[in-house]
Amino acid sequence: MENKGNEKFMQMAIDLSEYNVKHAQGGPFGAVIVKDGMVIARSANKVVPTNDPTAHAEISVIRLACQELSTYNLEGCEIYTSCEPCPMCLGAIYWARISKIYYANTKQDAANIGFDDHFIYDELGLPMENRKLPFVQMMRNEAQPAFNLWKESEIKTDY
Repeated sequence: MENKGNEKFMQMAIDLSEYNVKHAQGGPFGAVIVKDGMVIARSANKVVPTNDPTAHAEISVIRLACQELSTYNLEGCEIYTSCEPCPMCLGAIYWARISKIYYANTKQDAANIGFDDHFIYDELGLPMENRKLPFVQMMRNEAQPAFNLWKESEIKTDY
């Protein structure tokens, strides 16, 4: 499903993904955040050059856009990404309250070149005791006071 008026923003994301590969900067992913028709931030995948497994294009561009707009709430913004977001990036997009996602390649396209996130989607649907990565809960009682303080705080910022 094409959206002709926004092709220039998607092309920016695609161009970033291609540049990243051609210049050995990281994975073939690019993202652009736009608000009111203006580019707020753009980034490519930075996992390898930053040694940061969370530095996907979408996460990186969200960080830049939040800095640029001096906010953690990107409501009213749109993200253009060269590929359907992985589970981590999708979570970040929801947390940032981005209003719309445009994407080019699909998660199956990504899986076909070695970026397969299917196991994460599968893991999320399993009970914790059946997941491949062990989950061990501990010291809940000691951790509860911080939550109680937050719940009762009159100086907190809800987000």
